[in-house]
Amino acid sequence: MPKKRFEEFVVEPKEAHRRLDVFLAEKMSSQHSRAQIQKRIHNGAVQVNGATVTPHYPVKEGEKIRVEKLDAPSEELPAEAIPLNIVYEDDDCLVVNKAAGMVVHPAHGNPNHTLVNALLFHVQTLGNAEDKVRPGIVHRLDKDTSGLLVVAKNDYAHAKLARQFKDHTVGRVYHAIVRGVVQHDEGVCDEPVGRAFLNRKKVVIRPSGGKEAVTYFRVVKRFANATLVEIQPKTGRTHQIRVHFAHMGHPILGDAFYGIPFPPIRRQALHASSLGFEQPRTKKWVSLTSELPDDMQELLKFLESHS
Repeated sequence: MPKKRFEEFVVEPKEAHRRLDVFLAEKMSSQHSRAQIQKRIHNGAVQVNGATVTPHYPVKEGEKIRVEKLDAPSEELPAEAIPLNIVYEDDDCLVVNKAAGMVVHPAHGNPNHTLVNALLFHVQTLGNAEDKVRPGIVHRLDKDTSGLLVVAKNDYAHAKLARQFKDHTVGRVYHAIVRGVVQHDEGVCDEPVGRAFLNRKKVVIRPSGGKEAVTYFRVVKRFANATLVEIQPKTGRTHQIRVHFAHMGHPILGDAFYGIPFPPIRRQALHASSLGFEQPRTKKWVSLTSELPDDMQELLKFLESHS
């Protein structure tokens, strides 16, 4: 008998009028994130009564929703002996000081040399192990963003940490070096963000239909044509800090995707410098800090010498 290529759901009366992506996120929470489901809807892998619709389509009672199954990975993710800078560890979680240039988890066509591959070598178990791509991962840092990232070592910790991120109770501080002189000593950008329609890899300001995004900042030091800022994001949208500062006219130095290259540094000058969270089991507050990496320190010296 051929293997079924689709998962099918029928909308119950109590589920009517929910957004399609919300409906499927609840049905498939163990398999896909809501963002992944939205991407699959956009790509035509989801049909409602045989037709493709948008993620915000309100489902109706009795409608049949068909979701095309993803091909299962051909093999388990390899564990790799990649050095990690682990700055905190207990029975439930660990915190890594991630180097710039390291991808957090594998993507299609890129199963190797990621933080997850390294974690599979360094620890016995990871939370949410059924996720063959992102075991243990509860939040992410961009490839070229350095700094502190917490990882869950079991399912209990994964659920508790994920809830803290969802409820915005995790303490996070970033430092960035941005182009131009920021005039206000402190401020906030709360422009909604969302994927660009033509380039799905890019995030843009979307006043209508975007997701809530809030970024607080304060000036640490001003240079002739650059500023060191301390940033506290309330939300954790993809590329949020980079997009917000580019929107304010102060793109992060070295961020060629949202600004322009800056030769003294080979990546965006953005570092996750502080992380605080409630230990999932003991409920004690864990607070960690990380100094700016060498390339950002060198960039500050360069700016100081040219001011």
